[in-house]
Amino acid sequence: MNSNVENLPPHILRLVYKEVSALAADPPEGIKIYPSDEDITELHTAIEGPEGTPFAGGVFRMRLVLGKDFPAVPPKGYFLTKIFHPNVGHKGEICVNVLKRDWKAELGLRHVLLTIKCLLIHPNPESALNEEAGRLLLEDYAEYESRARLLTEIHAMGGSSGEPQDPNDGPQPKKHAGDPMKRAGPSAAAVPAALGNGASGASTTSSSSTNVAGKKKADKKRALRRL
Repeated sequence: MNSNVENLPPHILRLVYKEVSALAADPPEGIKIYPSDEDITELHTAIEGPEGTPFAGGVFRMRLVLGKDFPAVPPKGYFLTKIFHPNVGHKGEICVNVLKRDWKAELGLRHVLLTIKCLLIHPNPESALNEEAGRLLLEDYAEYESRARLLTEIHAMGGSSGEPQDPNDGPQPKKHAGDPMKRAGPSAAAVPAALGNGASGASTTSSSSTNVAGKKKADKKRALRRL
């Protein structure tokens, strides 16, 4: 997404810089701010999933993009971490009234961030971007909760700090995704070392195969005697 730094008047840029600096120094509870020195019109954040919700324990990366008409026009919000939520579209777009008809120029970015965090606690199925999530929230909360928690565990519990990896992309693929040994982690990689030069590993495999074969023969003999 293109920067709007050149499109905003200097006095607006100064106000934005001042507010973003204040947010970074004193962020709302459960929210981290990652300001960009290169583009002050795009604010990256990480929101902790609130306790008591299917998102608890997860860290959700998000960005706010200030358009050329800000603050007369509200910023646009996008979740970069995949989430199953009625008010978050499949591309991460966020539907909340404060970013639409309820926007006022004096509200500020802190208010926007707090409202989006509250949206994780109190979804609004009446203005759902994800219709399936909205339907399940109303008709089958247990299934909605299960789906939301599953995606939280898969996408938002990777152990990262929530710091954005690429300002222009959503969640990044995990490293070593194509290498089963690396994907399995240190315990799998340590197996060959534990087996030494490979001879003991071969011996163990051979011994195991011999035991299985002997057991099969004994079972077969017992079966023949019963006949």
